[in-house]
Amino acid sequence: MATNEKKLKVAIMGAKGYPYVYGGYDTLIRELGERLVTRGVSVRVYNHRALFKDKPRYVKGIECIYTPAIEKKSLTQLTHSFFSMVHACFSDVDVIFVVNSGNGPFGLISRLFGKPTVINVDGLEWLRPKWKGAGSKYFLWASRMATKLYDQVINDSEEMRRVYLELFNADSKVIAYGANPRETAESKFIEKWGLTTESYFLIVGRLVPDNNADLIIDGFLKSNSSRKLVIVGDQPFEDDWADELKKIRDPRILFTGYVKDPDELASFYIHSYAYFHGHEYGGTNPAMLKAMGYGCAILALDTPFNQEMLQNGKHGWYFDKKVKAVAEIVGKAEKNPIQMNELRKEARSGLTQKYNWDYVTEQYLEVFQELSGKRVPSSLPVNNQESLEEVTESQRSDF
Repeated sequence: MATNEKKLKVAIMGAKGYPYVYGGYDTLIRELGERLVTRGVSVRVYNHRALFKDKPRYVKGIECIYTPAIEKKSLTQLTHSFFSMVHACFSDVDVIFVVNSGNGPFGLISRLFGKPTVINVDGLEWLRPKWKGAGSKYFLWASRMATKLYDQVINDSEEMRRVYLELFNADSKVIAYGANPRETAESKFIEKWGLTTESYFLIVGRLVPDNNADLIIDGFLKSNSSRKLVIVGDQPFEDDWADELKKIRDPRILFTGYVKDPDELASFYIHSYAYFHGHEYGGTNPAMLKAMGYGCAILALDTPFNQEMLQNGKHGWYFDKKVKAVAEIVGKAEKNPIQMNELRKEARSGLTQKYNWDYVTEQYLEVFQELSGKRVPSSLPVNNQESLEEVTESQRSDF
């Protein structure tokens, strides 16, 4: 393939934006986008306008476009992606990278414009309890459309690749999420919550039914543990299920809400006795990667996805989706502090090369180059490294 001197231009959309970090997709955009810029790629991210008080045009070399959305719970993400896709198709970007299988139908727009596209479809959205009836049917249909309308489908685990082959007869490329291992964190962050090292079990994640915090809390309260169960996370929207969960009053249960400071969040992980992972649907889970990278003893719901991540029990213990099973694994963990310590020591060794962000970036870059026909030189200067403070009002860009 001939080398093209013009910069490879990649548009990224489907999440909340950059540098906003709320969930796995936002983290992917940040880690991938910043690394692509250092490799000489021109990166544009479509931000959800309502989430950004300040709207700088460039942040760390990444161009930010602020598109609108219909601000209703079930429509926000999809309408934001629709407007973003239309804008990108009328621009000079070479490749459009979309996240979330719910955006599958929008591949029709890019096809009409002849724009090469890539989609990361993530987990089994159609099975999540929050999508019932029409919502579930839509996500199943949208996921099927993603396999037909996008040039390259990305899954983040071998198990998800198998699911897409069986359900949609469509193969996909597996590129996992990356991890940022860390060995230490100050205990002052947990001490302000009245906690000490190894005095608590931990849950991290959104308060949604498919993460099974209710099951874990119920099972924990039926155990004889004298430790606390700390739940880090919440819901961005008003939600009856989450509100009912937070009404639980017990001295062993602590809800912290969102913890946005990365040092404080790392402290919760690193100083925990064990980390509970109840996520039920999806592939490579960012919260699990953090638990591994921060050296946690992991107690995970027994699913094919969690089995894959923990290498079939090498890096964690499993429990069934039963209250009794949760209570039993809490008791087992309490009785085996030596084994818990061994799990902590070995956790980071489970982060093989596929979870390295630089490796992840190189795999995405190969896909973008192949679809665009453009090659990225091995060394290019990084431009547009403008900070938030340096960006003027005239540089703002709204749709």
